[in-house]
Amino acid sequence: MTDKSRLSRSSLATLNAHVLSPEWREPEIGIVHLGIGNFHRAHEALYTEEAMLARPGDWGICGVTLQGDVSKRDALMEQDGLYSIVERGPDGVRVTVVRALREVLAMPFDRARLFALLADERVRIVSLTVTEKGYCRDPQTGDADIAHPGIARDLAHPDEPSTVPGILCAALKARRDAGKPSFTVLSCDNLSHNGDALRQAVCSFARRLDPALAEWIETQVAFPSTMVDRIVPATTDADREAAQSALGVWDRVPVPCEPFRQWVIEDRFPAGRPAWEAAGAQLVDDVAPFEVAKLRMLNATHSTLAYLSMLAGFETISDAVGHAPLRALIHEMMTREIAPTLDVPASFDLLAYRDALLARYANPALKHRCAQIAMDGSQKMPPRILSTIAARLDAGRSIERLALATAAWFKFLRGRADDGTRHEIDDPLAERLTKAAEGAGTPEGLVDAMLAVNEVFPPDLARNPAFREALVRAAAKLQSGAVAAIAEYARID
Repeated sequence: MTDKSRLSRSSLATLNAHVLSPEWREPEIGIVHLGIGNFHRAHEALYTEEAMLARPGDWGICGVTLQGDVSKRDALMEQDGLYSIVERGPDGVRVTVVRALREVLAMPFDRARLFALLADERVRIVSLTVTEKGYCRDPQTGDADIAHPGIARDLAHPDEPSTVPGILCAALKARRDAGKPSFTVLSCDNLSHNGDALRQAVCSFARRLDPALAEWIETQVAFPSTMVDRIVPATTDADREAAQSALGVWDRVPVPCEPFRQWVIEDRFPAGRPAWEAAGAQLVDDVAPFEVAKLRMLNATHSTLAYLSMLAGFETISDAVGHAPLRALIHEMMTREIAPTLDVPASFDLLAYRDALLARYANPALKHRCAQIAMDGSQKMPPRILSTIAARLDAGRSIERLALATAAWFKFLRGRADDGTRHEIDDPLAERLTKAAEGAGTPEGLVDAMLAVNEVFPPDLARNPAFREALVRAAAKLQSGAVAAIAEYARID
């Protein structure tokens, strides 16, 4: 393949129909983003390009992959940081080339360049999409987990960090020691109170190295919380072919996504920020009501669909909601069990939000695989489903559909669907969880074995008899197969 046939800065002149605006000034790097995955490239990077078009500024992005794999770095840098977004909606496909990404690094190969950027005062924001497990937190305390191999290594070798807390502490220490102002740390992960959670992990790590540094971070560094939303599946060959067909050049790393997107941000940026509001982001004083609504309405039902589908044999989310009983179950879960737990602004119509979510799930063009959503359940279940269950129990209300979702996760951890098809368990606690699930022969035994995993289940919730009884009922129903259980729970009043 020749350079002329590859997406690159030199090919932009022929792609005016596929850029947001032909008017473009190449920005200097002002944002370093840790975790340069598909979601960031379809979300924050796009918002940032639109913000720079509305209000010019040097907010170019350096993306960093933390996985030790240089393939993504090399693919993006061969294209001068360019990539396309393949937006798939009911009305067809739209392909847009994004230019905000200026550089891509791979840890640990580009460590010197990364820390040079993090020390540069022109970098005013460090953002993250590293998933819940990337924060390396103790699930009981929220502090950095000193038993985590990466955290232990970074504490022993703080000048060569590999974890998020270690990298941020080293970079902030360099800023403090040089007398430079700090950057803002912006979490864009699906994690409850993500800014506060990241602050606690970073400060607790710093406290073990240098209490004065921890105090400086606590007083000088902003960690605004955010709520992010856009369905962004993994890239397939069909996405690459769609991008090439539209652009006439080859893009190795296009990003598929749905048309919908949302970003709610606490407006605390002492060093400045792009004009994200000009791109449709909501800048607010407190993101919590939006965050909880999204975690419980969208993320909880996504996980429910994923685990029931992995048992029943539905491959994608659109396949799952195309099954009428499962769609009815999700509709009733949101209406009867989830929405009543939410305290949102009067302008937030929860039932309209429910209907919009179901419409998004039904989009057949996305091919959002249930197996992708089913990953990392030990990290996702507490904020998505268990918090809602706790709120329902505190109010003396039923939890039957939420209990079915939880029991489906338990059965999913055995690694096989109802028809015997095997699936992999991708989870930080995979070994412990699968051993507990496989070793239990009865519904009661399965429930008790899983409730004993205190990294997932808070003691008060695990000891709640109403919770246990609902889980046992659901686990017993799932013995007859997920499809039968779905049909029965869809009809519960």
